[in-house]
Amino acid sequence: MAKIPVIEQCTVSYKEDKHLLADRLDVYLLNNRNLVFPHRHNFYHLVLFLQGSGSHEIDFKTYPVSIGQVYCMGPGQVHSWMFDGNMQGYIINFDIDYFKSLLLRPDYIENLSIFSTLNDSVFSLTEETLRQVVPLFEQLVGLKNGPAEDDLKKSLLLYILLKLEQDYMPSFPTKTMDYQMVLIKNFIALVDMRYKDLHLPKEYAELLFVTPNHLNGVCKEYLGLQAGEVIRNRIHLEAKRLLILPDWTISQVAYELQFSDNSYFTKFFKKVAGMTPEEFRKSQWK
Repeated sequence: MAKIPVIEQCTVSYKEDKHLLADRLDVYLLNNRNLVFPHRHNFYHLVLFLQGSGSHEIDFKTYPVSIGQVYCMGPGQVHSWMFDGNMQGYIINFDIDYFKSLLLRPDYIENLSIFSTLNDSVFSLTEETLRQVVPLFEQLVGLKNGPAEDDLKKSLLLYILLKLEQDYMPSFPTKTMDYQMVLIKNFIALVDMRYKDLHLPKEYAELLFVTPNHLNGVCKEYLGLQAGEVIRNRIHLEAKRLLILPDWTISQVAYELQFSDNSYFTKFFKKVAGMTPEEFRKSQWK
């Protein structure tokens, strides 16, 4: 069975550096003109739009392109684009372990709000931030490859990410990194790893050493969702990712997500999405 294509960093890196690609958007699109189909990345990916129109889709949510807009994607997300006109801007791809030799905390980047699965990481920069970051993008694009430039690239990219983080307003209330927030982040990470075989909040609560009621209460406070909704939403997202594959049957999707039978999966999907898997698939293929 075919799966959603996973684009590896090396396959879109037409330069010598296989761990970082920083380029002008028009050049990138010219060199990757066939990447218009839905696909995943195994690396971090961000784009800054300075000119052009059209739209891009991330995990089945469509965003119209606007000047000064940034989108940030972590590994595993599904996206595609449909751009119009003369696209100008910048694109940066970098490996999951790109900052490993520079930062003491290996999870530092994944804890930035702009790459968090808790948030919708498509946002517009203020005029002041845009004025500050464009020269930084241009400088990063212009750096040559070589050992002497490696740490400079990492430092400059980190500075860009922190400037974007500073301008970003997360979709959930920002609170201090207390025990509750750590619990939420651990829960989200655990759901992302175990959503296929663990479907109940009590199963996650046991792994997190809290009661189901406590987990549910924290989720409602921080996310505005019950713990069960977080789990169902993740299963639903993966179901949609698989349903767009033309050579997968509904039964195969249900089996992949470890539902006991096709009927149960169809009931689950319709309850969450308001339509059957077949109806969703037809809506994507029309």
